[in-house]
Amino acid sequence: MPYVVDFVDVSTVGLESSPVAEALAGLRANEARYFKNKYDHTFTVEPADDATDVVDWVHRILKEERDIVPAARPLEATAFEVDGIRMAYVFYESGLSINVMYAVAESGKRAVGFKLSEGMEVPEELASRFKFARQKSKLAGTIRGSYFVIKGAY
Repeated sequence: MPYVVDFVDVSTVGLESSPVAEALAGLRANEARYFKNKYDHTFTVEPADDATDVVDWVHRILKEERDIVPAARPLEATAFEVDGIRMAYVFYESGLSINVMYAVAESGKRAVGFKLSEGMEVPEELASRFKFARQKSKLAGTIRGSYFVIKGAY
């Protein structure tokens, strides 16, 4: 069942099994606030088991672009299009959030972003490949993030 992410009253609904559930909920709410403020888009997620097409698409890009296979279990996912950009998010039990920004236009920007919830370690599959910048968030505390540019077509 889809869940509308509330960035005013942050909830751990759907993320309870994560050891950093509060921080992950804040990270998810931070994304919801961004899309509401920038695009007037309501950020809705569903259990990863109900969004296997989204999870599979994100995992395919990770595998084919950088030979990355996330070790953590996906908890929730979402996909939507705003302003000519296809967006996909997967939130993992470890506290990791992976998003794909994929411009529909051939000449547009395409990238994969990684965000780490406060309190989690950098996943082994990412640790030696990426440096993470820090960003403060009122909803999520300190978020660490990194990204790479997608070269292929998906």
